[in-house]
Amino acid sequence: MGAKTLQYILKRIGLALLTIWVVITVTFFVMRVVPGGPFLGEKAISPAAQASLEAKYGMDKPLMEQYFTYLKDVVTELDFGPSLKQRGRDVIDILVDGLSTSFKLGVIAAFGALVVGVVLGSVAALKRNKLIDKCIMVVTTAFVSMPSFIMGSLLLVVFAVQLKLVPGNGSTPAGLILPVITLALYPMAYITRLTRSSMLDVLGQDYIRTAKAKGVSGPKIIFGHALKNSLLPVITYFGPMFAYIVTGSLVVEQIFAVPGIGRAFVNSITNRDYPLIMGTTIVLATLIVVMNLVSDILYKVVDPRITLE
Repeated sequence: MGAKTLQYILKRIGLALLTIWVVITVTFFVMRVVPGGPFLGEKAISPAAQASLEAKYGMDKPLMEQYFTYLKDVVTELDFGPSLKQRGRDVIDILVDGLSTSFKLGVIAAFGALVVGVVLGSVAALKRNKLIDKCIMVVTTAFVSMPSFIMGSLLLVVFAVQLKLVPGNGSTPAGLILPVITLALYPMAYITRLTRSSMLDVLGQDYIRTAKAKGVSGPKIIFGHALKNSLLPVITYFGPMFAYIVTGSLVVEQIFAVPGIGRAFVNSITNRDYPLIMGTTIVLATLIVVMNLVSDILYKVVDPRITLE
């Protein structure tokens, strides 16, 4: 690893830490200025009981003291505090439970979308303007245009309610089939179109024509030159997309009742569970920042000509 590459990585890590700190700070103070509070939903709660609850969770202290205490606990102990609504449970335990499901769901959907998208995009590029290319473009355009909540609802009604082929509840292994398909369809369609466009551009380059003139075999040209160089835009997209899917699509997890981090995040906002909102926000931001960093570093692996600055 060169000195410039190491310097770039260290600089990006520093920027990543700064970004996460900004997310923590903005989220913390925005929640405190929003009218209302986490205990206002309690039935017939008295001012004395509310004051007692605020004292129990340290919310009676000055705002800046709460902020620095929270920041210190997160940085030094990875302690997000206790949940205000799920009594007796720490936020970190809720996040671990949710991530275990969302990560499994997201990894399958993300890599499935990557493999299928690259294959379909390559086929469409190699068969440009033929029937199979037109069919692939029509289908992927439909998937890109259709929101996830419509696609999820459609799959749920057809395959779970009408045909009864798979369960509609995502709390069982078989019930994760439809959520995985729903999460994978949009990125698969986008990667297909991205790969096709990029490969068509690469196939028109001079070095490809030179390789053909020298008698290099078709498969070697495609897999050794064209496909490798056409993956750069896909890598750019895949990093943030992977982080988004792993953290769980909020809508998809709600539709299929998947007990993931996305559903926990929605419930935390509804219940005004401040520590859980903070924890899920930090996890989401961290994954997105890390995957962006990994994507940039992978540029260098795929194409050594790229200079990291």
